[in-house]
Amino acid sequence: MSGKKKRKITKAERLKQLQEEEERRQKEEEEARVKYEKEEMERLEIQRIEKEKWHQLEAKDLERRNEELEELCLLEGCFPEAEKLKRDTRLLSQWKHYIQCDGSPDPSISPEINTFISLWKEETNETLEEVIAKSKLVLKLIEKLKLILLETPPYDLEDKNIKQYQGSILELQELLHLKFNIATEILLRQASTLADLDSGNMEKVIQDENVTLYVWANLKKNPRYKSVRFSETQIGFEIPRILATSDIALRLLHTHYDHVTPLRPVPTSLREYTATVNHLVKDEVKYEETAVDKELQEEGKQQENESNSVHEEETKFEEQSGSEVQTSFVREESEATKCELEMKLLSETVLSAQFLLIKNANEKPYIFEDNEVDLCQFTTLGGVYHLDILELPPQCKPTKGWMIVEILKEGLQKYIYPPETTEDVETESAFPPIEVTLEVQENVILFEDPMVARWDAEGKHWQTDGISNVSYKPEDKLVTFSLETLGPVTLIQDAHINMPFQSWELTPLDVDQVLLTVTTVFTTIQIQIKENLCLLASITLSNKKHFSILEGKWMTPISFICALKEAGLNIFPSEHSHFYVVINYKDPLIEMKAYRQLALLSSAFAFGWSKWNIVCSSNKVIVKLKEHLSEKPIQKPNWTLLMFSGDRAQRLKINENSETFSEALKEETEFHSTLYHMVKDFASQKAMEKVRSSSCQLIDSVCYMLLSTRVLSYS
Repeated sequence: MSGKKKRKITKAERLKQLQEEEERRQKEEEEARVKYEKEEMERLEIQRIEKEKWHQLEAKDLERRNEELEELCLLEGCFPEAEKLKRDTRLLSQWKHYIQCDGSPDPSISPEINTFISLWKEETNETLEEVIAKSKLVLKLIEKLKLILLETPPYDLEDKNIKQYQGSILELQELLHLKFNIATEILLRQASTLADLDSGNMEKVIQDENVTLYVWANLKKNPRYKSVRFSETQIGFEIPRILATSDIALRLLHTHYDHVTPLRPVPTSLREYTATVNHLVKDEVKYEETAVDKELQEEGKQQENESNSVHEEETKFEEQSGSEVQTSFVREESEATKCELEMKLLSETVLSAQFLLIKNANEKPYIFEDNEVDLCQFTTLGGVYHLDILELPPQCKPTKGWMIVEILKEGLQKYIYPPETTEDVETESAFPPIEVTLEVQENVILFEDPMVARWDAEGKHWQTDGISNVSYKPEDKLVTFSLETLGPVTLIQDAHINMPFQSWELTPLDVDQVLLTVTTVFTTIQIQIKENLCLLASITLSNKKHFSILEGKWMTPISFICALKEAGLNIFPSEHSHFYVVINYKDPLIEMKAYRQLALLSSAFAFGWSKWNIVCSSNKVIVKLKEHLSEKPIQKPNWTLLMFSGDRAQRLKINENSETFSEALKEETEFHSTLYHMVKDFASQKAMEKVRSSSCQLIDSVCYMLLSTRVLSYS
């Protein structure tokens, strides 16, 4: 076996090898260090340049801040101007009512409404048809009083007026229900003369735009007649044997309005705050008036001394003429100053009212009972169903061409079911729950199966106990449930079912018209706004157009919001909503400033939801924007992202499709103190002219709808 042995590496060679490796490693490290230092120096230099540029932009922004804020203040003068117009409209409506002379009272004037109530109380023997006809006027009066309380700013409402209006509302509601009871008694006295030939029992159905009434009188007392259905519909009752054999009547009075739920208190915090603002600004007005009066007195004395020293009559006449002109000028100046201060007062109060519209409550409302309905979390829908078992009054008897009827002194009496005392009887088997089937009001939209609540007369609240076997047929809009004791019931739904929103968009339409689109999990709602009016443009449910009776009806913003809520389309958060919805919290002051400035620009620019608004901090808001002057929708809009922190606006480098969030400033752009001036940098002259010529009423209405929907926090 032959072969060469492998030569061993000597110690010197190994050392040399290690030395070469060490030198190579040191060289690589040195090169890496030099490269890192160079890159770090370049990075620091870039950072220094950027920081320097940033400071320059900040300095430039601060330099023109006062000028920009002054211009914004002038533009935002549209809000107090719109409030003045609303005041004038309220006064004009009172005058119009006065000159109409149509016999209807002005509900805001105490003697008129009290006279109306007193005269109606004196009217007797009114039939159900007559009461329903009169109820149209009564409901208009109640609605008018409620709108006065809602539309009149709290700083224009006195405590005595609030008590007067709420007292009138309650009195009208109670009297209307009393009239329905009296008319029902009159009808039931004649039940035997109105009996059905087939069943032998009496049935009466009256349908109206505000009321649907079903009355059934058990005249035959047939124990097998347990299913009461009205007018061949599925609406009615399943009654137990004990009721089928009793002298009773069943009444289902469906009022499409809710006169059972207590009136919401008028917020006092705003009135206290605005009263303070009013006091401060009024003091300033008085101070200015005093200063002007002093100036006038001093000038008068000076002119008197001068006139005494001059002896020529001609000179006296010239000086007196000059002094009169000067006095007139000073008075005009004082009037202008007073007017300016009054507008300042109005501007401050409007600002405080807008701020408190979006202020969150600090505490969650306390619920006393386990089954009590929290009306901050749930909302009643479709009015109230008054379900009553009534004792059948003595019937009319024909005698020699006369009708003799016994009139009970106590009037219409309710039949107690189950009885209060049930000795030696098993209540559940002898007095089982009564099955009720109701129809949901046509214009109400339900996004989930409704819950049923009953009215607790003692506790003055809605409760969910005593109700079982609730089922809902959406195709027929029928709700069936079992009730232990009959009384007022209503349907309830989660008030925040459409919150938070998935997206929103504000788009200009024709001259002085704007479209607000809000998309939720269940629906897309489009609201058209013009001047001081709003209109429901369309509703889309499950990608299909849904018709609503509200569509095409122009209403004032507050009336419109109330109508949408009553229809189940609640996209208007309350001060307590943040306790029930996961929201994207934003500082209320910054949010309010953003809405005011978006409204200013809304006639020429479209705004929309940005996913980056969720990522940025609570003291910043981000919206996307594009100029929109044509009536046709832009197919591929080129959106710009704007970030606003209340006192600084900037364009962002990122776009809606960027992978990561950055607050980096877009190249060749600057900071501004307002969104208006930020947009002005890159907008066309035509767009800015359109913004400056916008109607103050439109801007105010758009701002109110943004404040009411709070799209920046609830999307």
